[in-house]
Amino acid sequence: MPFMKRPFLPLLTASTLLLSAAAPAPPDDGKLRIICFGAHPDDCEIQVGGVAAMWAAQGHHVKLVSVTNGDIGHWREAGGPLALRRKAEAALADKILGVTSEVLDIHDGELLPTLENRRLITRLIREWKADVVIAPRPNDYHPDHRYTGVLVQDSAYMVTVPFFCPDVPYLKHNPVFLYNPDSFQKPNPFQPDIAIAIDSVIQKKLDALDALESQFYEGGANGYPELIPTDPAQQQERHRQIRAGFEKRAQDLARRFRSKLAEFYGPDKAAAIQCAEAFEICEYGRHPDQEQLKKLFPFFEQ
Repeated sequence: MPFMKRPFLPLLTASTLLLSAAAPAPPDDGKLRIICFGAHPDDCEIQVGGVAAMWAAQGHHVKLVSVTNGDIGHWREAGGPLALRRKAEAALADKILGVTSEVLDIHDGELLPTLENRRLITRLIREWKADVVIAPRPNDYHPDHRYTGVLVQDSAYMVTVPFFCPDVPYLKHNPVFLYNPDSFQKPNPFQPDIAIAIDSVIQKKLDALDALESQFYEGGANGYPELIPTDPAQQQERHRQIRAGFEKRAQDLARRFRSKLAEFYGPDKAAAIQCAEAFEICEYGRHPDQEQLKKLFPFFEQ
């Protein structure tokens, strides 16, 4: 069948499109509580899908939050229908990982570091009673990525201030705030404080990324019709290539941060690690030492 371009669908406003109700706070069961923020419904899954699955497998409480709804992140469709599609994709991906999913109803490409959004992020961290908060660094090519980082930074102190957002109980202990890795060098490069082997869950992470078809299989905002094969064998090959690309990304992180892996696993184990994720401690929030990091990432005795 020849490709038929779909008509452009107008953006829906927040009053007409409710994407996701807030997930209930996890129980007080002694398990860790981790909340991760990404700009779009795919960013968290790319950056933390491995450790998220590992935490979840141990019964810890992990929530992945997409700060925008992704409603312009496709070359063929946009608006409310795309936002709903991407929410469904994220929900499926996060179900595969075993974590909680939430997509906020902020237009893709329009995120700003406003007081309203600072309150929103602060409330989410408090409601989750987070021990660990993960977000992008505030230097990136995409404004939504940058401002997600800024908003989380701006919340890093406010989560402990009683009369800021007094409708939600403040945190008496500041979480550990962590950055995702990137390759930007200016004004300062990413410097990992911990690296985690994800070999045991790499296939689960790739399965989750497979579920985000609009972004990877179809190419997202910069895709085009010829990218999508019509032949079933070629379709399978495209899926294989996408998985291989993400697996290579995880392998590149393991090579890039081999010395940091050796600090936590020892040189012999580190040399055998194929795939990894890594994180940098934000200067705001709590500053854990290596032993405290090992308790927050309880994967080293396995």
